[in-house]
Order: sequence, then C-alpha cells, then structure tokens
Amino acid sequence: MSSLFVQKPESVTATKGKDVTFVAKVDSSQLSRKPALKWLKGKWLDLASKAGKHIQFKESYDRNTKMSLIKVVDADAGGYRCEVTSKDKSYSCTFEVSVQGRSGRRHLITLFGDADEDAGELDFSVLLKKRNKKKLEGPKEEVDVWEILKAAKPCDYEKIAFQYGITDLRGMLTRLKKMKAESKKSDAFLKKLDAAYSADKGKTIHLSVELADPTATVKWLKNGQEIKPSAKYVFESVGNKRSLTINKCSLSDDAAYECQVEEEKCFTEVFVKEPPVTITKQLEDVHTVVGEKVEFEVEVSEEGANVKWMKDGVELNRDTAGSRYRFKKDGRRHILIINEATKEDIGTYYAFTNGGESQAELEVEDKELEILQSIADLTVKASEQAVFKCEVSDENVTGKWFKDGVEVQASERIRISHIGRNHKLTIDEVVASDAGDYTFVPDGYALTLSAKLNFLEIKIEYVPIEEPPKIHIDTSGCGNQNTITVVAGNKLRVDVEITGEPAPVTCWTKGDQVISEAEGRVRVEKEQTLSSFVIEGAEMEDEGFYTITVTNPVGEDKAEIYIKVVDVPNSPENVKCTSVGEDSATITWDPPSFDGGVPIKGYLMERKKVGTARWTKLNFDVYESNTYEAKKMIEGVLYEMRVFAVNSIGVSQPSSDSKPFMPIAPTSEPTRLVVEDVTDTTCALKWRPPERIGAGGIDGYIIEYCKEGDDQWVQANKELVEENDYRVKGLPVGEKMLFRVTAINIAGRSPPATLSQAITIRDIVENPKIRLPRNLRSKLIKLVGEKVNLVIPFQGKPRPVVTWFKDNVLMEDKSVGTRTSEVDTILFIRSAERRHSGKFTLSVQVEDMSECADIHIQVVERPGPPINVHVTDVWGFNASLEWKPPKDDGNCEIIGYTIQKCDKKSTEWFTVYEHNRRPSCTVSDLIMGNEYSFRVFSENICGLSNDPGISKNSAVITKTGLMYNPKLFKEVGMNHSPKFIAPLLDRSVIAGYNTAISCAVRGYPKPKIIWMKNNITIEGDPKFLMQNNQGVLTLNIRKPGLFDGGRYSCRAVNDLGEDQPGSPSAMVQWRDQYSARHGRHRGITGIKEVLTHRYGPAASVIYTRSLSHTESLLMLQPPHALMLRSSWHDP
Repeated sequence: MSSLFVQKPESVTATKGKDVTFVAKVDSSQLSRKPALKWLKGKWLDLASKAGKHIQFKESYDRNTKMSLIKVVDADAGGYRCEVTSKDKSYSCTFEVSVQGRSGRRHLITLFGDADEDAGELDFSVLLKKRNKKKLEGPKEEVDVWEILKAAKPCDYEKIAFQYGITDLRGMLTRLKKMKAESKKSDAFLKKLDAAYSADKGKTIHLSVELADPTATVKWLKNGQEIKPSAKYVFESVGNKRSLTINKCSLSDDAAYECQVEEEKCFTEVFVKEPPVTITKQLEDVHTVVGEKVEFEVEVSEEGANVKWMKDGVELNRDTAGSRYRFKKDGRRHILIINEATKEDIGTYYAFTNGGESQAELEVEDKELEILQSIADLTVKASEQAVFKCEVSDENVTGKWFKDGVEVQASERIRISHIGRNHKLTIDEVVASDAGDYTFVPDGYALTLSAKLNFLEIKIEYVPIEEPPKIHIDTSGCGNQNTITVVAGNKLRVDVEITGEPAPVTCWTKGDQVISEAEGRVRVEKEQTLSSFVIEGAEMEDEGFYTITVTNPVGEDKAEIYIKVVDVPNSPENVKCTSVGEDSATITWDPPSFDGGVPIKGYLMERKKVGTARWTKLNFDVYESNTYEAKKMIEGVLYEMRVFAVNSIGVSQPSSDSKPFMPIAPTSEPTRLVVEDVTDTTCALKWRPPERIGAGGIDGYIIEYCKEGDDQWVQANKELVEENDYRVKGLPVGEKMLFRVTAINIAGRSPPATLSQAITIRDIVENPKIRLPRNLRSKLIKLVGEKVNLVIPFQGKPRPVVTWFKDNVLMEDKSVGTRTSEVDTILFIRSAERRHSGKFTLSVQVEDMSECADIHIQVVERPGPPINVHVTDVWGFNASLEWKPPKDDGNCEIIGYTIQKCDKKSTEWFTVYEHNRRPSCTVSDLIMGNEYSFRVFSENICGLSNDPGISKNSAVITKTGLMYNPKLFKEVGMNHSPKFIAPLLDRSVIAGYNTAISCAVRGYPKPKIIWMKNNITIEGDPKFLMQNNQGVLTLNIRKPGLFDGGRYSCRAVNDLGEDQPGSPSAMVQWRDQYSARHGRHRGITGIKEVLTHRYGPAASVIYTRSLSHTESLLMLQPPHALMLRSSWHDP
C-alpha cells in the first residue's frame, strides 16, 4: 500500500531540546487530483491541529512535505504515521521517534495494519503518565503479541494489553476471535460478511453477502433485534447478492450485526468513529494570589464533546477533585474552576480531547496584606481600660501581640480578640506595669504594627458618669431603611454598636421569642460595646422583624431590623404544548409558585428527543413571556420540554418534563378532484390523496358544497370519510353547485381542493359502451362440466337496457343465467355442455342508441376412439398401421394420436408413438418370432380419448422373408437447355457508388455464364464481380465512373444449347442520387415480380439474399425447393 511514496520518513533518535525534521515525497504524476497528506501521532491524533511553534509543516512545489519538531521534548517520543489519501485509496507509512533521556521504552503495536480507522481512542493517561528519567535501554527483541494472546487465558487479556500498550481492547478481541475461528464452509453463504466494518460518523456504510440460493430470503439483525427497512436502513437484492446500507451513521449504529438465512448466520462488527474533537481556543496561563478564584477556559470544535482535565499528570474529575474543583460546560466552552487558590494548586493544567490538547501554567503568590487601620499610641490613667485596635485587609489572617518584644498572653484582665478583619488587645484596669511598647505581628507576613502605652498616674476623686443607652445601626448599604437582605444558605452577621454608661444590657427578640447567646445557627455574640446578630446558613423561616433592646439604670433604647431572605425561585409549573407546526411547537407554562423573594427576570428553555438524555438549550438570554415557540424541530419526532425560572439570585431547578409532543403539519390540499357521476339529486366526487402528507398521516376528509355565487359552505358528511370518493346526496335539481374537499389530521385542516367550475345537478345522457375484457375478445374454450362465469362491464346513462342473444336468437335457455347491475352484466352456466357452444351476443341500449359485443364459447371434451384400426403390411421387423379418425372429435380438432403395442407373450402395452399427426404409422424394431397387437388413442386439447381403437388383426414377425425388395425407382429426366426467367433491366447509377445488374436463368447441366459490355466479353477485370447463386446471375460494378456506362448483356451456354435474356442487353447510365435510387428500386422490384409470378415467393427471397452478400443460401421447403433444384441444378 506504500507504492505512492517516493521517499518515506525514517525513524530517528532525537536529542532533547534539538530540532528534528521528517521528509515525505509523493509521486502524484499518475493521479488526476492532488492527494491529501496527513501527519498523525498514535492511532489518529491529527498533528495539523497542533501546528504552531513546536510542530511546523512545509510543502514544496515538487510534492515534498516536511514536518519539523522544534526543541524536542520527552512527550514527542512515540509512533507516528504519514498518510496519503487519493479518492477511495489510502497509502500510509509509519516511523518512530525516540528521545534521549526518556525513561523506559514503549512497545508500539499496530492492531489493524497501519492504525487505520478501526483503531481505538487515544489513551491520554499513557501520554501524560509521569516517567522517571533513566538511561535509554538497549534494543529489545521483537515480541509477537498475537501468539502470546492466543496462548493466554481470557482473564489475562487486559493485563497483556496494558503491558504492551494496546489501547483498543475491543478491536484486539475482535481480531483475536477472528484469528481463532476455524474456517467452516457455509451451505447458505458463498461470501459472508467481513469481520468488521468501519465508517466515520454521518457517513454511509454498506454490508453485503452472496448467497448460494438466489431465491433465499435473509434477515438483518442488530444486537439480536431484527432491522426493519426504513430511510436509514436500506435493503437491496440483486441476483444472489444481498446488501444492507446504513445511511448517516451515528454512535448508536456502533453494534454487532447479523445476516440470517434460515438457520444459518454470519456476523460482523460495525465501528462508528467520531471525528476528532479539536481545541479552537487554547488555555491561558493564570497568575493569581492565594484565596482568589481561578478559571481555566477552553473551547472545542463540537458541542457536547468530552474533555479530560489533568494537573501534573493526575486526572481531575468529580470523584477525585472533591469540592476543591468545579467543572462547567457551556456549549463548546469547558471551564475548570478553582474556588480559592492555594500554593498547592501551583502546577501545569491540561485539557485533552481525542483530537488535541492544551496546557497552561498556574502561579499562586501570597496575598499582600494591607493595613486598613493601624494601632495608635494610648495614654491612660490607672484603673482605666486600654484598647489597641487594628484592621487588615484579610479577615483570615491571624497574628500575635507583643509587649517590649515579649508575647502577650491572655488573662482575666488582658483580652485578645479577632473579629473579621479587626484585631484587638484590651487591657482592663491599667496599672503602671502595663506601660511599654506594644506590637502586632500578622502570621506569615514580614510586617509589624507598633504603638506605645503611656501610664498617667493622677489621683482624682472618681465621680461615676451616667449616660442613657444608645443603639447605632449602620444601614447605609441597604435599599430600605433598617432592611437587610440575605441570600438563602449564606451567613448573615449584623454588628450593632451600643453606647451608654453604665454598660447597658442587650436583648434580641423576634416577636415574643428571645434569641439566646448560646451556640446555635441563630445566635447573639456580645462584646463590651458591640452586639452581633449571627445567622448561619439563612433559611426562609428566618425572615421577619427582629428587635434589639438596650437598657441601663439611666434609660432604654430600641431598634427594629427587618431581615429579608431571598433565594432562587421554584420551578415553573404546568409546562405543556398547546399547538404544533411542521417544525415548530408552542409551549406555555405557569410562573413558579414562589419567586424567591425577588421578581422573576425571565425563563430558560430546554428540549430533548424522547428516549435520549441530552437536553438542548433553546435560549441563552432570559425570555420574559410565559409562551414560547420552539423552532427547527424534526417533523414526526417526539420531543419533551422543560423550563427554568431566573431571578437576580440565580436559576431555579428544572420544571417537570412536559408530556411528549410531536411537530406535525396539516397535509397539503387533496389532488385531482373530479366529478365521477351526476344524477338528479346526487353528485359523485373522486380525488387523490395530498402530495404532502407528513408524519401526522390522514384521519379522513370533509366534503362541502354551496350554490354558485354563495359563500355559505355546507358539510355533506357527518363523520370523516376515509376513502377517496364520496357521493353527495340531497342536492337541489337543476342548481349549479360548487364542491370542495379538505383533508383532516391531528394538526388540523388542510387547504381545500375546490372544483374550478360549478356542476349542474341533472342526469347526463351517455352513449352506451361495452368494456369487453381482453380474454373474451377471442374464442373462450371450456371443458364439459366446468363453470362459466363472465363479467362484462358497460357504461351508459340513464341505466341501459341489457339483452342477451345466442346465435342471433333471443336467449331463452334456462340453463344459462344472466344478472345485470348498473355497471356490469354477468352470464353464468353452472355446468357447461356441448350444446352451449356458439356465439353469445350482448346488446346494451340507451334510448335509441345501442352497442353490441359477440362472445364465442366452445365447450369441448375428450374425443372418441379411432375406428377401423388394422395392420396393412408386415415386413422384416416392421409393421404398417392405418386407421380412420374418430366419429366424435370432442367438439375440437384432433391434434394427434398415441400408438401402443403389445406382444402375445407378455400382454403388456408399450407406447410406440405420441402426438402422431397422420392416421397411419410404421412400427419398427419388432422382435422376430413374436405376434403383436396394436391400439391407438386419439388426442385433442382435452387429452387422450378414454377408450382406444384396437387393431382387428395382428402382426406376426416371422423368421423367414427378412429381405425387403423395394420397388425400382424411375428417374425423371432433368436435362434441358438454358432459359432466362428474369431479364436484364436498364439502370441509372451515381458515379462512385457500387451497383449491380441481375437476371435469372435455369438449365441442366449448369450453364456457363458469359457477361459482355458493348458486345465485348468481360474477363479478368477486378472492377467487375460475377456471381451465380442458384440461377440468380449478378454482375457487381465497383465504384463506376462515366466510362463504365454502356450496354451490358449476358449469355448462358451448356451442351443442350444457349440463351440470352428476353431483353438482350441492359443500358447503364449515370445520373443524380435521387434518380439512381429510384431506378435501382424499380429494376430490382421488376425482377422480384417476375420471379414471384412464375415460381412463387421463394424464388424472390433467393434473389433478394443474393444481392445482400451477408447471409448464407436460403434453405427452401418443398415444393419450391424441388422446383428450383430441378431447374438450376446448383450442387
């Protein structure tokens, strides 16, 4: 298969980091079109999709194609293939690339030739498996894997395939089964199905067998289920060949097929290969910081394709990735999402399809910490509280507090807190020893915040300060005052600052229920001047008004907060199809019972075919209405719909699937509407089905009528008419009426078919006409006792009068019955007799117009026996018989006789002759010494006579007198002088065209013929060809010129005399083409007339054939042949 290659690429061992180039040269001088050349890696990974900086291709003018690998890496090692395709032929060659420093050596095994279209999918895990670097091993001995597989147990097949790098396990098992199968000759199949067939998705594939019996029927089965003929599966039968054609192959056609003839079967496998899915948009490198969301996005060439994600050679999927990674599909876009990036996520990420791959690097750096509020120096007095407070940008960052370089430890007097982004150090009842430098150091960051605590020692008299409590609520970020919105499932924390002296008591309530400070989903957290209301995982029941009350001895303060919980809406309800079209359907639904607390923005719709699991999106932008018209559907296919509701929070769960519906359209209008019959009150209509019916079929028809000039149509039928004809009754006499017919199916009414002209309701006079069947136009022959039943249709209006005659006399025979309807008449005889033979005449009359038809019936039976059978002569071993025809011929011609003989010794009868036409015969090969009797059966078209005619005398074959002395034959004198029976005629011919002149002569012995031109004998001139064909004399003149004109004559001479034609010569002249053709025709016709008049048609035939020179001599039958032979004596 590699004869097209002039130069093939060769296997190489490349050095990592160096460039390597492969060259393939193709001889296309014998090809009508430029061949297509592909470079592939492995089974069918097309390297054209990987063209770029690393892989480059170049094609020169002399059909040289180069592939270059730039800076070879370990992943470039493996098997490659160069494939050239021209029309329906494919040529390929393989080569290998080894990379120095690559660990291990991979066994390259080709399963089907050179890894053709039946090979399996690319095994990505093998390509990306991490390999430890070690020195390149030496060349290994070639291993025959098939011999290992044939000797192995079935349980070890998968292990062996993995060991030797076979990725197409299914193809391996199919080929192994074929190799192990013993050849067994089939009685039913001359040629069985191939072991396997393959085709690309969307292409056509043909399966064919040859049968031993061309009349045998076959069954085609798919996975054990019988296949029915359809537009997809086409059966063909030509001679002893049977074929199955599968159109537009899909993945569902990838199955096992069987062809069954009676009890014998043959099997095959069909492989449907999806076209490689290529990557149209590559991955991009991402640089981010810890905690940020990361998305890797890749776009492929086909929607719904499978994409494998891997990180540093480890596959990522929903089972292994957990909640760390999320996978998203949006049409042809595939997205890998990392919710919160960490340093562990750093690495190389891969996206693989069966036709390409893409990779990108992820770099994650520590997030820079921003100081939103630094700590400040404090100056406090004894017994006062000192609070150091700072705020950083990351609420997850922890830290430590230091005093004069020594870590501060929490105690009853010293409190350390971390709330969100705020870090606090609180020192109660400050003493002089608390003075010093305080530092906050965030964990993991080279950053410090410092402040100084100054102790002010003043002796004053303490006077308690009293201040009424006050609630400070910040609701600036809310839409409505004191209303806080939270999404269901999220965490809510409301921090309320409280002031007052002495410190007030805080209480949170919802209605009459007090919210406790204990641990729980809904709780209150307190600090000295801050009260926090916390809801973990908000639910809808948490929505409502909440009251915070603060009290101290000086006073009281209250505030009310409304917590609003919002969520995605519920699913839409009552999704249904209200109407359908040819390729569309109208879908309606009810809004969801709960909108999630925010208005519904719109809806998203999906549909799928019944029996499949793949849903197709119909819109990407939200659709606001509750009615949607779905288009671009296939007529006759069942679909289901579902709807999603969308609000500002998100998308709801899908609704329940709608009931299956089928897009269908009304039929086109009925065709060929015509009036078949009209009477005084009725009108019979007839039509043909619509040209386009569609998947909905036809339930029936509605017939309507109205008066001419009126538009009020009246329905004539109460129920649908299923037939294609109908008689409308109860019409007014003499009115002009219009009619129309409408087809009805599940989709509704079709356009009506209307008569172009109004019909007048009255009887129509129609001339009588008899439609005599073809078999009755000739004589009808029946056997005695058979039934005769003749149905003869006729036409005529009003109803014709039918009369039967027999032999021109009105038929009154009671054994012959007749029955007449409006459209036909029947003549029947229950048991035919010979007296029923004769001419039957049918007369059909309408008013003063009539038509007749004659039917000839002949009733026949077996003939009687021959009479007067006797032996007329006996000689040697022969006996001559004669008889007379039977008295009763069975009412038909005697077509022959059957003669039988019987010897006196055995008394057994043996047939001597069958179908003997004459009333006599000679029986030969009789045995000497025996005495024979003879009997004769007469025969007609009914068969042999029931009784034979037996010979009155017998034939005795004696032992003496065996010599038969025939009578002397008296020869008739045949000699006579020549005599011309057809003369020569004048000719006018066109110069340059061959011509001939002819005449006819008879005489015996055969006369010598002499041709002369202008009384000069023609001898030895190649321009003239003289022929004598059984007495017809012809002189052929080849391409005559002006000098060939003249007077030609012919003379016949034998021993008894001589003769010349009646016209002693023929004048040959030249002239134009038309005149020459006319003269030749008249001359030949004259000779034919003379021959036919004197000697019959046979002589004219011989003359005609003698002119053509293309056929052999005509063999004539007596008596003409005898006459001609005796006249011409042509041996």
